[in-house]
Amino acid sequence: MAALAVALVPAAQAGEEGRTAKSYWLQVNSTPTNDEMIRTEAPRRSYVVLNAWEADLAAKFKAANPKIQTFVYKDRSSTRSYACSNGADDTDLPAGVGYCAADPSWFLVDPSGQRFEYDGYEGHWQMDVGNTDYQNAWVDNVIASSRGAFDGVFMDNALFACDTYHEGTCPAAYPTGEAMRDAYRSMLANTRQKFVDADLKTVANMSSARLQEGAWDSYVEHLDGGFDEWWLTFGDDDLLSEYPEGWSRQVAEIAANEAKGKITWVQPHHSGAEQPFRYAYASYLLAAGDHAAISEISQTDRYDNASPWRAEYDWDPGTPLGTYFPVAANVYQRDFTCGTVLVNANKTGSTAVNVRLSSPHTNEKGSAVRSVPLRGTSGSVLRKAC
Repeated sequence: MAALAVALVPAAQAGEEGRTAKSYWLQVNSTPTNDEMIRTEAPRRSYVVLNAWEADLAAKFKAANPKIQTFVYKDRSSTRSYACSNGADDTDLPAGVGYCAADPSWFLVDPSGQRFEYDGYEGHWQMDVGNTDYQNAWVDNVIASSRGAFDGVFMDNALFACDTYHEGTCPAAYPTGEAMRDAYRSMLANTRQKFVDADLKTVANMSSARLQEGAWDSYVEHLDGGFDEWWLTFGDDDLLSEYPEGWSRQVAEIAANEAKGKITWVQPHHSGAEQPFRYAYASYLLAAGDHAAISEISQTDRYDNASPWRAEYDWDPGTPLGTYFPVAANVYQRDFTCGTVLVNANKTGSTAVNVRLSSPHTNEKGSAVRSVPLRGTSGSVLRKAC
């Protein structure tokens, strides 16, 4: 299924001029960011996400790299009680609606009428994204606080399940996952034109979209892009292999967005160990074109310093010669003018598959090779003379 879907992406949309990796920086924990860090990271990042109170940093990133796109963090799904004191909301908010100013009818409640506070996130209160008054207040506030300071809005928590952050209990208004997804689609659709008119790009955090068939595309229809917070590697020893809701669904997120000229940010979780890094990076290159970006993270929610810049990101494999294709069961290859990318998406520990190459290549360790043995959940990015 994945190979057929990707084959629909025209090769010309996959990066006509050759490419190095695109990357992004989620800097939303308000940790110190000095001028030296910005001078180093801005030229090599395509996107950066900052908080609403960091417009000065956004300007510095733009000065260091006029091509970088700056996004402001805004939670779509919650309001924050910690950003309200003495009856007044903070001027700059991590959400679109302040806790103090929110109408009581905008809060979601459980079947017993109690408001939802996110498990594990104190002071985060879930809002009714299907309520049109909330939708309008949210988008108007976000645009007013973003216009002129940022290029776009990063919308956290575009959810898919009705019990996210409160496992086992769904809101009274949305007792099923599909009802909840309808509410999110309503908010995304109803706010879309206002963002377009304000010339603000929109990217939403759509973690776990792979678990619902068609969910990614149904949300991205009303956005400029999507972010997958948990992409392919969930730790050094927990790598997502191929099965109906597995590897192909997440790689297809990139392929589908590239076909539409939309942004995709993918975030593997690992410590930098060789196998998870190469598996995620090679999988990214199988489908990436001009819009997708990758950035790894080693600790959940550690959104402070920029992710490591890998030497492989500066390799230029040249122009893609087409889309990726299978060379064995769940083993894929994509050819470039100056290299080849290989991925084995079979289960970790499965028998290695030896992939023969049509010409000599150089592997990641600098050795000349004519074939590559790939074990399950592994990848390789190879270079050749061109």
